[in-house]
Amino acid sequence: MSDPVARSEEMRSSGTGPHTGSGFGDRRTAAIGLLLDRGADTLEHPGGMLFAHLQRVEAMLGAWGARPDLRLAGLCHAFYGTDGFATALGDPADRAVLGEAVGVAAERLVYFYASCDRARSLPHLTAADGPYVDRFSGVVTNPPWELRRDFAELTVANELDVLSSAPRLREIHGPALLARFADWRPLLSASARRAVHDFGRQP
Repeated sequence: MSDPVARSEEMRSSGTGPHTGSGFGDRRTAAIGLLLDRGADTLEHPGGMLFAHLQRVEAMLGAWGARPDLRLAGLCHAFYGTDGFATALGDPADRAVLGEAVGVAAERLVYFYASCDRARSLPHLTAADGPYVDRFSGVVTNPPWELRRDFAELTVANELDVLSSAPRLREIHGPALLARFADWRPLLSASARRAVHDFGRQP
């Protein structure tokens, strides 16, 4: 029997697998149009202006070899707001809007990321049976390992960009986040682990 973690790593880096969709460029263009239409370029964010932050997160995931759907989720990860950034560009009760732009699989990743009740979910992310609480609905689920990996990868890209853009936030939150990411090593790609390591060595 093949190793599911190794197979997941291969799918992640090669851009193949069940979530990969055709027309990445078209979906990315549609996503950018939707983000700009909703004013992402006018909103301030801890990582600078929101749209610029979203673009950098997508670029970081791309540099790490993330598959198209995860890259698109990185580009749109704040569309419904997050537990750490309340401003939303879209309504999580009307998910078809984003889904039509980026595709169903990428939209599901965005919703999964946005819906996380971080205080109740993140301490258990590496546990195979760890609960994941949807902050919008209150529903508790037990996500599969691959979905936990996607969440961790996106979180690391997001937080590293924020900390790189905001020295004061790095001073306050950097040590705790780096400690959390060290705990998440089993979930992260080799590229993400290396990025965390390199970031931690910066003065």
